Amino acid sequence: MLRRCWGLAILAIFAIALSPVFGQSSDYNKEAVQALSNRIDAHLATVWKKAGVTPAPKAGDYVFYRRLNLDLAGRVPGLVPIHDFIDNEAADKRWKEVDDLLKTPQHAQHFAHVWRSIMLTNQTNQQTQFLMPQFEAWIRERMQKNVALDTMVHQLLTSQQGNMGFNPGMTQGSPQLFFTANENKAENLAGASSRVFLGVKIECAQCHAHPFAKWTKEQFWEFAAFYSVQPQAIRRPGDQGVPKVQAIQPGREILIPGTEKVVKAKFLNGDEPKWDGLTSSRKTLADWITAKDNPYFAKAMADHVWSYLMGVSLLEPIMEPSDDSPVTHPDLLSDLAKALIDNNFDQRFLIRAIVHSDAYQRSSGGTKLADKEDYHLFVRMPIRALAPEQIYDSLVNIVVREKGEREMLLRPVPPQQFFNPNGAQSPRTQFMLKFPAQDRRHEPQTSILQALFMMNGGFMTKYTKLENNDDLKDLAGQDGPHEKRIRSLYMIVLSRPPRQNEIDRLVPYLEKGAANNNLGRALSDVYWALLNSSEFLLNH
Repeated sequence: MLRRCWGLAILAIFAIALSPVFGQSSDYNKEAVQALSNRIDAHLATVWKKAGVTPAPKAGDYVFYRRLNLDLAGRVPGLVPIHDFIDNEAADKRWKEVDDLLKTPQHAQHFAHVWRSIMLTNQTNQQTQFLMPQFEAWIRERMQKNVALDTMVHQLLTSQQGNMGFNPGMTQGSPQLFFTANENKAENLAGASSRVFLGVKIECAQCHAHPFAKWTKEQFWEFAAFYSVQPQAIRRPGDQGVPKVQAIQPGREILIPGTEKVVKAKFLNGDEPKWDGLTSSRKTLADWITAKDNPYFAKAMADHVWSYLMGVSLLEPIMEPSDDSPVTHPDLLSDLAKALIDNNFDQRFLIRAIVHSDAYQRSSGGTKLADKEDYHLFVRMPIRALAPEQIYDSLVNIVVREKGEREMLLRPVPPQQFFNPNGAQSPRTQFMLKFPAQDRRHEPQTSILQALFMMNGGFMTKYTKLENNDDLKDLAGQDGPHEKRIRSLYMIVLSRPPRQNEIDRLVPYLEKGAANNNLGRALSDVYWALLNSSEFLLNH
């Protein structure tokens, strides 16, 4: 037992030390995609020249293929697809792979997770967690149909009139969690919708003037007025006695808390809406937010896609102004926004353009450790933390070979099944509760709870044992040198062949295990170590 623990400890140290080296479809215009990809690289080249920096080289096929599968399908690829891609000598194989991945159910499922995390940020509220399956099911249906981003956001913002709740037995998707998560409060909804859909962070102006931004307290409440639902009691100047109820029009006016001032609803650009008697205030706001001539919306949507794929937001210096984070790519952001508008807010068009750019395909490695300037100038691909869903789906894809069991474990949580901390939980639910999403994916953080789950949680303990893992059984029973077994383990877990120094370090460990009639245990140890390595838990 002590020998086993000592072997695992050595391998754990080794695992932590592992580090990454850093045909045209008929439904889109390949030339337009390529043109935008070229402009992305041209924008960055101009910035690099001014900064006097040299970009990293393009990543090799193994790194690119793993990165692409994680980003577009939310999981690492299997062995057969890896070999098919590597052996393919066609010049356009990266184009074909992107086209194929964007058509998979896994892409729709994964981007439902992506947009849910964007729209709801890190929600730990119990009620919100209960209702996430309904929200994700609604988004997933739109991802499957490639619904335009402006249409999806408009549907979300107009999905709820008044304080409507969820049906606990609902079997269909619903977007109304956006309102529930923000407590149906005008001020919460104003802050969330401006931040998520306009790329403008105005919450700080709710109570006081922001020290850097231009937004005022009055502007915040003018925007919040679109979400007001109740008349409010105020005392007019000169009134005596009990405060009177002023005739405030819900959705069009609001009382600024702590004052006697009522402000009328205005858009963030200062324009007043043109009301008619039939249009609700929320539809009026949704029409303005998603309009093609609203530069805030197009830039915000473009930045969400960019920051997800590239790890660093172009809008962050605008949302969080400071001398430390200057806006370095305003022309690039404007170009991405214009391209999104010109292509009718087609998310897949923008995804294609970004992933086919040299910027996306660059290595994450370099002669020195990456610093903040590297990431904000995009001279290399940032090393990004995997989202909880990416870790879970990748683990299942690797450790479970039996098709029926794997499909069951990978199945999205149905809308009628809630996250219930007090009841029976699926493996996916248990995992999600331990691995909350991270706001800054290029600054990965791991909690002790997460590390313990990966090292000796029930899921990992079960599937890294020889008797429960078909791949390990096969490797233990096959003939041939131990180097071949190491190569197989690396391809299965890390989607790449091992380097020579890794072979040199691990072959003796397998030899020792075989000499003691414990080859299976030694293989299990290496397998466990690779799954707990930083290289597996990061996208690079």
